[in-house]
Amino acid sequence: MIDFAAARANMVESQVRPNDVTDMRIQQAMARIPREKFLPRPQQSLAYMSEHVPVGEGRYLLEPRCFAKLLQAAGVDASDAVLDVGCATGYSAAVLAQLADAVVGLECDTDLAQTAGAVLAEMGVDNAAVMTADLVGGCPDQGTFDVIFLNGAIEIEPEALLGQLKDGGRLVAVIADPAGDHAYLFTKFVRDGRETIDKRVIFDASAPILPGFEREEKFVF
Repeated sequence: MIDFAAARANMVESQVRPNDVTDMRIQQAMARIPREKFLPRPQQSLAYMSEHVPVGEGRYLLEPRCFAKLLQAAGVDASDAVLDVGCATGYSAAVLAQLADAVVGLECDTDLAQTAGAVLAEMGVDNAAVMTADLVGGCPDQGTFDVIFLNGAIEIEPEALLGQLKDGGRLVAVIADPAGDHAYLFTKFVRDGRETIDKRVIFDASAPILPGFEREEKFVF
């Protein structure tokens, strides 16, 4: 019988804290949320391993180090509205709900979205809701967001999502590139009616590609 509480505490002590994740709110949220509940039963024993864990439909929970470092880079505040893109079974939304005021989990797979909604409801998470829609387009009808969190890698610029950031809003994602994969922080600024996006590398990382964010194949004749 696996002691999940002990495994969760060990995950924070061995994978999160030593990797420069100093925000105690993140450490506490990840120590509190039972990651195993967001996995199919056959995968629950893998919940706290230092790797991306499959949840079905070709989707994964991000490995704890990458997930925690992205969270810290996003600088989620208690008053923030967050869009959680590719929330899969809802683990990321549950953690973000501990940090933010409101979370919209966006998922393109209906079965995963239903699972996410059910687990979040079971856990009594009342400040996160799950919507089913194309990931690339985001949720323009929900207004703008302080933070947009992408649960996976992308090969193209997230233009529509950047358009849904508030002034000062942050988007974090892993970008898969032939020259090397890295996690990036995008920050949006609006000055005198002009929008600018600051983009910078925050750490080396790799992750599975999110649906819809694949680079278009080019044919060579």
